[in-house]
Amino acid sequence: MENFKMIPGGICAPAGFSAAGVHCGIRHNHSKLDLALIKADVRCAGAGCYTTNKVYGAPITVDREHLKDGYAQAIVVNSGNANTCAPNGIELAKETCEIVAKELGISADDVLPSSTGVIGQAMSIEPFAKGIPEAAAKLAATAAGSHDAATAIMTTDTHSKEVSIEFTIGGKTCRMGAIAKGSGMIHPNMATMLLFITTDAKVEPAVLQAALSSVVPATFNQISVDGDTSTNDTVLLLASGLSGAEVQPGTADYDTFIAALTQVAEQLSRELAGDGEGATKLLECIVTGAPDLLTARAVSKSVIHSALFKAAMFGEDANWGRVLCAIGYTPGDFDISKTAVRLKSKAGEVFVCENAAYHPYSEDEAAKVLKEDEIQILVDLGSGDFTAKAWGCDLTYDYVKINGDYRT
Repeated sequence: MENFKMIPGGICAPAGFSAAGVHCGIRHNHSKLDLALIKADVRCAGAGCYTTNKVYGAPITVDREHLKDGYAQAIVVNSGNANTCAPNGIELAKETCEIVAKELGISADDVLPSSTGVIGQAMSIEPFAKGIPEAAAKLAATAAGSHDAATAIMTTDTHSKEVSIEFTIGGKTCRMGAIAKGSGMIHPNMATMLLFITTDAKVEPAVLQAALSSVVPATFNQISVDGDTSTNDTVLLLASGLSGAEVQPGTADYDTFIAALTQVAEQLSRELAGDGEGATKLLECIVTGAPDLLTARAVSKSVIHSALFKAAMFGEDANWGRVLCAIGYTPGDFDISKTAVRLKSKAGEVFVCENAAYHPYSEDEAAKVLKEDEIQILVDLGSGDFTAKAWGCDLTYDYVKINGDYRT
């Protein structure tokens, strides 16, 4: 990953993208930014992955329809209302696209809508009719534009989430940027929360979709905050091609592009998990020695998904038995007899389990390790060469408080 340079700019860092965020009134009780607009100077190759929940937001239906030809030019996102199980939801999402198209002078079929917030509440087009022209007038190809958009898509997030990197393909400089939101109702399959990625690499739509679909299982699908798969999980990727750097499958340049996309995805996965509702600690489970990749992924996610283990991490209790328990109920046929577990942070490392049994350790040393805000759970299954990572957070009193009065 050393070839990727972190740069400012967020989603506006790649050539050809501008963004804005405004308050349009979807959130009635305060003046928080609640509408984001992202615009490309040209029609872009587009790719998307979405929730596997059978109940899904109306914008996802429209996104799938609008991306059938593999191209898009704008993304419009609102927070405060999920537009899920809402009357006339699809019609409203389409009307939103038409307003964006009129303001930007593009086709409504090239607009991709997304929504996040409360499920099952009716929506009105009035805030969009007011806010979209305001957002269009504010569009800026700057770090500030990206930050406003990243802020406008937040719900219970405690901070905005942005990343942008620079890399080289075929001797040409390329950039990739992204913004994301997600704090609760996170246990994705095929996508994660709301996450938007831009790049100025030149990639054909089918190749772009293949790239995104190959990166999602090892990154966004490996996050769990609370075990609830959201109705609105969406990740969209747009490629403007304005760098002139062409990405062809089966080449070293394609491998570089995948590595760049993976770096962006991993960083945002960590940020999303660490900002889980009420969280005080980021948990990263790294599984090695697995007999196959699916087992490695399943075990790592099972550990960070365990409510009992998450509660133990909040209490800074080295209750490694809960790790073994989570490994043991993971679906699949694999041997656990050689399993070793270590708990690690910047304060040190403790070896707590060997051959699926207690390994002597100091409780005082373990307490020091677990006081940190980032904890690694290192699991070696001792039965193969496959590895995987998963990210989660601790389970705190505040999680219940936040979700007990979410609608108020």
